[in-house]
Amino acid sequence: MIEPIGNQYVVARPVYSANAFGEDHKKKQRHHKTLLDHLKKLCRCSAQRAKKIAFSSFPIASWLPAYRIKEWLLSDIVSGISTGLVAVLQGLAFALLVTIPPGYGLYAAFFPVIIYFFLGTSRHISVGPFPVLSMMVGAVVVRLTPTDSAADSTFANSSMTNDSSIDEQKVIVAATVTILSGIIQLADGVLRLGFVVIYLSESLISGFTTAAAIHVLVSQLKFMFQLTVPAHTDPFSLFKVLESVFSQIEKTNIADLVTSLVILVVVFVVKEINQRYKAKLPVPIPIELIVTVIATGVSYGFDFKRRFNVAVIGEMKPGFQAPITPSRQTFQDTIGDCFGIAIVGFAVAFSVASVYSLKYDYPIDGNQELIAMGAGNIFGGSFRGFAASTSLSRSGVQESTGGKTQIAGLISAIIVLIVIVAIGFLLEPLQKSVLAALALGNLKGMLMQFVEIRRLWRKDKYDCLIWVMTFIFAVVLGLGLGLAASVAFQLLTIVFRTQFPKCSMLANVGRSNIYKNRKDYSEIYEPEGVKIFRCPSPIYFANISFFKQKLIDAVGFRPLRILRKRNKALKKIRKLQKKGLLQVTPKGFICTVDGFKDSDEELDNDKIEELDQPINTKDLPFQIDWNANLPLNIVVPKINLHSLILDFSAVSFLDVSSMRGLKTILQEFIRIQVDVYIVGTDDDFIEKLKRCEFFDDEVKDSIFFLTIHDAVLHILMKKDYSTSKFNPSQEVEAKLDDFTINTNGGLRNRECQVPIETKF
Repeated sequence: MIEPIGNQYVVARPVYSANAFGEDHKKKQRHHKTLLDHLKKLCRCSAQRAKKIAFSSFPIASWLPAYRIKEWLLSDIVSGISTGLVAVLQGLAFALLVTIPPGYGLYAAFFPVIIYFFLGTSRHISVGPFPVLSMMVGAVVVRLTPTDSAADSTFANSSMTNDSSIDEQKVIVAATVTILSGIIQLADGVLRLGFVVIYLSESLISGFTTAAAIHVLVSQLKFMFQLTVPAHTDPFSLFKVLESVFSQIEKTNIADLVTSLVILVVVFVVKEINQRYKAKLPVPIPIELIVTVIATGVSYGFDFKRRFNVAVIGEMKPGFQAPITPSRQTFQDTIGDCFGIAIVGFAVAFSVASVYSLKYDYPIDGNQELIAMGAGNIFGGSFRGFAASTSLSRSGVQESTGGKTQIAGLISAIIVLIVIVAIGFLLEPLQKSVLAALALGNLKGMLMQFVEIRRLWRKDKYDCLIWVMTFIFAVVLGLGLGLAASVAFQLLTIVFRTQFPKCSMLANVGRSNIYKNRKDYSEIYEPEGVKIFRCPSPIYFANISFFKQKLIDAVGFRPLRILRKRNKALKKIRKLQKKGLLQVTPKGFICTVDGFKDSDEELDNDKIEELDQPINTKDLPFQIDWNANLPLNIVVPKINLHSLILDFSAVSFLDVSSMRGLKTILQEFIRIQVDVYIVGTDDDFIEKLKRCEFFDDEVKDSIFFLTIHDAVLHILMKKDYSTSKFNPSQEVEAKLDDFTINTNGGLRNRECQVPIETKF
């Protein structure tokens, strides 16, 4: 019964062990579904289920009929035009990261958007090129394509001929990698494996994208300085590129350098204005479009290509090219890279989509997002595009300019289409250094994540460590190997957290049913001879030894050592009793000798197995108090502990290997007359122990209690303590059944309590 009294409550109920609670409150029978039940449900067909599958497979069917034309159409058109202009420029700029001609970036900004319009579940993200993915694809392209006009041996068995151009080979490699990445994403979505993204934490993604921004920055230096830099894909490639750049810095094209620096400064300043005054501006200033138009006009009007020998985009063929046939050999060579590209692309897109779904309160489906991304990459790769995800800045433009649905995405694709088929030739005089500057202008958000390290350190040191190590791995090892090493390190931190948990000793706070870490509070109450130990993590094969050591440190002694010393002492006492050196008198026991000593050889011959057995004093006419002064030279360490409570409320699972270790720990305490209680476990935990035959005559299922306070009250009742006696300096005597508990007794008769006298 619970009685509220103001802001307090009074609870009146019995003290419950797990068994007692089960007797008073019977569990109802539940049918647990088997694999066959799940398969039957999966294969069941009905009109409602078919409708649900259709709407989930084609989300457009659920939101398009409810589209508010009068309220949303104008906003989506304005947003789509703004996003499309940004998508054109980013497609051209990010194509340089893939090391392919800029025009192919437009394909990556067009085809995935069309597919996502029909299959995607987010209403606000802008699908298309993303700098991190572009860098990852570019690393594969550099590794598999030649550095001169000779065809690489990698393509000897493929459909590409030896006289194919290097650019054509690069395009086909990039497209093939994109197709395989899309196949992986599509397969993961069909198999409902969208949960894999949980293994990429926010700290890992943040550190990885920041490192990718560093790679992007370094990769664009050759375009800003217009230098010929050899490609590097192995670990430490970033430093090798920097070495190549600075070793030929005297060959810098001043016109390209000045142009890129001016544009970079202007873009940064205007974007800062957009961010600071976004509440006052009706739409963000389209600075990328403005500088592109101006730079193209200046380059064309002053003939920069001829006068200053600058590198320009060059010929952009109007229209679309024929689909490609993927290279089977490239599939085999890039399977590992494609897994990384597929996972990173989905993780970034899903994280951005989750932000907008929470902000505007609509659901998204991770598995359907995988299908949409995978189909978009397969389609885009088939038409010579490269891997797409979502750009943070482009999605921000689509949302901030009023985009309500993916109609805005469709409008942006139409803008890209117009550039592809009609006006792309106008961008031919544009300098590549301008595209490089625009690419770097989109990195501000990624680079600014450096300032988050200090705040992350205050929040969680493990997360901060993950961020730092991910950044180091990705910078030093490259994006592919760096991602794999980062995921491995992140999983290792999880092992560290569970393998070395922060165990603590609890105490009663406020004389209530609340128990907290005894080190955190000054006014605490601890029953005499009772210790409460809390384990805050699962117990498994890797941390059972650590758990045992922490428990030993907490109680202050090794139970096995105490057990062995007591068994050795018991052996001596038996010999004294058999030889008549201990005599029973009405006043007690009298030891008739002043010395008794076993030979060293006899002591050494004690078998460890015998010493580890439970203490058995049934053959003696008296009982032994091991905390009292024993006769003669018999010395046994004294312990002031009679009950140990293990708080397992945070222990989510226990494996078979750790069960054996836990049982050994419990037996060691029980054999030295320390009662052990386990609290806070759920019923499944106990059922698993029963299935594994954990319980026996020593370790019984009666040791489980619902809460710490239940166990404490049970101990106090068992020892016949008064609930007010929390003062450890007080002595307590209680008679239970046919024996007496006396904290000051030595050897005592089972029927009468008497001191031991030694006769000299």
